Order: sequence, then structure tokens, then C-alpha cells
Amino acid sequence: MYKVEKNEVAYYINDIKLAYVTYPICYENIVEINHTVVDSSLKGQGIASKLLELAYEDIKANNYKAKVTCSYALKWFDENPDKQDILG
Repeated sequence: MYKVEKNEVAYYINDIKLAYVTYPICYENIVEINHTVVDSSLKGQGIASKLLELAYEDIKANNYKAKVTCSYALKWFDENPDKQDILG
């Protein structure tokens, strides 16, 4: 189950967090997408991409801009140019 929390989107199975992306506020109205973590048992299932999609939607809904320091997120934004509107 995916859950959008404060500055984080996480994926849970049986109430155990197995994957997450974090984007803490680093400046006024700017978040830093700094970590994407997926348990090795779930790799290759598209979970990281879904986490980034949900993070994008949350960041946009809150009128934040994002800077990206996570290597996976950098790649994801390169592959999804239509989502780059939140980058700042």
C-alpha cells in the first residue's frame, strides 16, 4: 500500500515500510528529493517509479518546487520531461 506522508511517500506491506522517497523542505517552498529506497525483494517491480510519481503529485499540489539530489530521481525526471515543471 502506498501512503503519502509529510514530505515522504512510502510503500508498506503488512504495516512494514519496504520502500520510500523523501523530500524534506530545505528552503521556503523548496523541497529536496534526496532519497529513494526500495527493499531488494521488491526491485524491478516499478515501485520506485510509482513513489516518484506520487511524490511529484504531492509536491505539485503543495505548490513547492524541487531540487533533486537522489540519483534515481534525477534519472526519473530525465525520463519524464512532462514532470519537470516542479524543478527549480
